[in-house]
Amino acid sequence: MRLDDSAIADRAVAVRSGTALAALGVLAFSFTFPATVWALKGFDPWTATGLRSVLAALVAGTCLRAFRVPLPRRDQWRGLAVVSLGCVLAFPILTTLALKTSSTAHSAVVIGLLPLATAVISSRLTGNRPSRRFWLVAAVGASAVVVFTVAQSGGGLSTADLFLFGALVLCAFGYAEGGRLAREMAGWHVIAWALVLALPVTGAFAVFGLATEPLHVTGEGIVGLLYVALVSQFGGFFAWYRGMAEIGVARASQLQLAQPLLTLVWAVLLLGEHLPAAAPVTALIVVACIVVTQRSRS
Repeated sequence: MRLDDSAIADRAVAVRSGTALAALGVLAFSFTFPATVWALKGFDPWTATGLRSVLAALVAGTCLRAFRVPLPRRDQWRGLAVVSLGCVLAFPILTTLALKTSSTAHSAVVIGLLPLATAVISSRLTGNRPSRRFWLVAAVGASAVVVFTVAQSGGGLSTADLFLFGALVLCAFGYAEGGRLAREMAGWHVIAWALVLALPVTGAFAVFGLATEPLHVTGEGIVGLLYVALVSQFGGFFAWYRGMAEIGVARASQLQLAQPLLTLVWAVLLLGEHLPAAAPVTALIVVACIVVTQRSRS
């Protein structure tokens, strides 16, 4: 095999593995909203958010110490602060506050918009310019998810919608910056250091919540809290950031178009919510968009 052929083959393998890892991350994150609803059955928003991040930070810190991971370089801390703000602080608390009054289906609009927002922000941060075809199909896929989720929830703009919009924008910055950092360090190092960096703030969240919010601990509440702490806040990022590093932030983010549909399925199976009849049609549109964007050149 010629050197060029070998390089092409290696790149094809990297793309396949990166796509599989990013898809695994999407699957892990698709349970986040149902798990958060469970957590809210035992803990109120500030307590749930604080405890999930503190638990995740303790696990992350233990892993960093056990594997003797060196401190990030000085120039990497700024990016880690962006990941902390978007993925560790803003997204968990804002979506948890939204889910206190909004349905899982309505809240899934955040995930529908997140891939396109991540791709836009990433292109600005890195200087990459995906093709027009890529942007057009990505916009179609995101629009399909937005129309579906908003239509099913009756539309309108509530306080929960404002929380969701803020979570969307800040998390997109965290995803884009995390994907960039994952090219320089292991993906799990990125989220682990971001969790540790945010620990003083998330610890304050937990103390504030425990001091001001009532506890009504249930089995579902504990299971939900453990899932969002160990998987949504930490474990899922192992695969997600590594996948982003291998296939690019913009392409990986498009796989997340499937996340709202998966979340709706889990909402039916785990929470007993009604599955809208339009879901299969939207799912087909989303899958088609994912296929096209994955084949489009960056």
